[in-house]
Amino acid sequence: MNPTVGIAVILTVLQAAHCQMIKDLSACLLGQNLRVDCRYENKTDNPLTYEFSITKDNRKHVIHSTISVSENIYRSRANVTMHKNLVCLYLQSFTTSDEGIYMCELKATNDYTGNQVKNITVIKDKLEKCAGFSLLIQNTSWLLLLLLSLPLLQAVDFVSL
Repeated sequence: MNPTVGIAVILTVLQAAHCQMIKDLSACLLGQNLRVDCRYENKTDNPLTYEFSITKDNRKHVIHSTISVSENIYRSRANVTMHKNLVCLYLQSFTTSDEGIYMCELKATNDYTGNQVKNITVIKDKLEKCAGFSLLIQNTSWLLLLLLSLPLLQAVDFVSL
């Protein structure tokens, strides 16, 4: 094997090991706004690009993106925040006309394995309200949360009726 080809193959395999993996996609209502959380496993320091879109009536509509151009009807209503291993889409004034299949697409720069994509069906009447401390829960292990809540549980006097 040609040494140059061998190095190219090794670099390609190593780069494939650095892809972003979407772990979870969830949606909830925050007042009258929709929040879509796209959690991913970060395997590289390369810059991350994203795209949130909705498919309805068999047509894809880009809501907010660093990959392509967002559609006008969503541009003024959509906002995205990025936290450690979490990209959040906020869509203001969410109504039943905004229902559909929401997609989160992530790609790390120089990642040759392709984009990571996950879908979730969003129906307004079936959405739960976002928890006030959900970001804390998302970034804290359940065991630590349980340990921190034990003194509260011990202080509660359970009375049987």
